Amino acid sequence: MFNGKHVLITAGPTYEPLDPVRFIGNHSTGKMGFALAQSLAEQGAQVQLVAGPTALKLEHPNVQVTAVMTADEMFAACQQFAAQADLWIFAAAVADYKPKDTATSKIKKNDATFTIELVKNVDIAATLGKTKKAGQFAVGFALETDQELENAKGKLLKKNLNMVVLNSLRDAGAGFKHDTNKITIVTHKAVEVFDLKPKAAVAQDILESIKTEWACTQD
Repeated sequence: MFNGKHVLITAGPTYEPLDPVRFIGNHSTGKMGFALAQSLAEQGAQVQLVAGPTALKLEHPNVQVTAVMTADEMFAACQQFAAQADLWIFAAAVADYKPKDTATSKIKKNDATFTIELVKNVDIAATLGKTKKAGQFAVGFALETDQELENAKGKLLKKNLNMVVLNSLRDAGAGFKHDTNKITIVTHKAVEVFDLKPKAAVAQDILESIKTEWACTQD
């Protein structure tokens, strides 16, 4: 099903700079997004992988990697590729907020307290979701600590997604910094819970679910 399809995948964290040496970020490694990109490429898809700062490398003739740092840079890259992509997979852990102002030189340690004013970043999945055309399939990721299923179902509607891959930080071995993951796949019709598995195997589960759900939307 994926042979010849054009796929946009985001992976890894974003870093939102405070000054030339400091940033706001998260613990995402990009492993899940890279595993999905690898598997899709091996199945014949043409993959545009937009990756935040990560130590991972992926060399495959079917994968074009665009390296970005900030949420704004990731959004700009996604805008470039989204219209021609058949499948969108938003696996990146994009920072929700960024500093309102970025210092041009290193911030010195002068005062006992230091206040940073933050502003919202663009919601990449939600913004692109408004442009989604018939036939395109969109998958989002949700990492939650509370009201996991309720929040995942909410994202389906708010972001015009076909599927949400839910991770809970309550599950040992899942989430950031692990080679394994435990997911729940949420669609508009069903919820499917999977066991803890290596991320390469999790990628296969996600892609099999996409095949099934995507085929239903094309009937």
